[in-house]
Amino acid sequence: EKPSTRTRVSFEAGMWQLGGYALYLSAGDLQLGRGETIADTARTLSRYINGIMARVFAHQTILDLVKYSTVPVINGLSDFTHPCQGLADLFTIYEKKGRLSGLKLAYVGDGNNVAHSLIYGCSKVGMDIGLACPKGYEPDSKVVSEGREEAKKRGRVVTVTNDPVEVILGADIVYTDVWASMGKEKEREERVKAFKPYQVNADLVKRAKQDHIFMHCLPAHRGEEVTNEVADSKNSVIFDQAENRLHTQKALMALIM
Repeated sequence: EKPSTRTRVSFEAGMWQLGGYALYLSAGDLQLGRGETIADTARTLSRYINGIMARVFAHQTILDLVKYSTVPVINGLSDFTHPCQGLADLFTIYEKKGRLSGLKLAYVGDGNNVAHSLIYGCSKVGMDIGLACPKGYEPDSKVVSEGREEAKKRGRVVTVTNDPVEVILGADIVYTDVWASMGKEKEREERVKAFKPYQVNADLVKRAKQDHIFMHCLPAHRGEEVTNEVADSKNSVIFDQAENRLHTQKALMALIM
């Protein structure tokens, strides 16, 4: 349902590299808009293929596919989580830092699907995560609560604030995302005003550790959530991060199919 560059290419290339085949079906290729149910679609596709990767608007669509499919279903992105991005992010952090446990990630921006997956991921691997979001744009309270429970088991914390300076102090990882995700375009003008103080720029990142890494799931709106100076700095790992979508998703597909 959602257009993609990194998700589609990395999954299709990964499947071919593993010796398999990938078929792309856009919303227009399916019969959902003509009355067919998700249940019937899932049951039918399961007779032809060995796995489904779906990139959707409503998270319920993923849950329905899982319920009615008889083959593995991968959440390529929903309005609630972006788990494949989260896997690639954790792999990238490990690749650059040599560990995960004990590190601090500072997320500055919208409390969206990417933020949710980072909360779930960081809390499970023993990382501290702090999120700075404008009022009204904080992550889902249930996700925060679940993340805090997991983090507590490992002696770590999940913090949510409206102050970007507070979360970025001493951070090992600085992370941001676009201010208006796909499906939020009508809110763009309002969001730009709300998020302007949350731009990740040189003045903000100097408060992180000197050897911090900067991450962004891409695509980036340069000049909005991040400046060119930060995105292209020696601390930036955004293209290694993008590459790691391919490697982690290949591992995932090899594991479940």
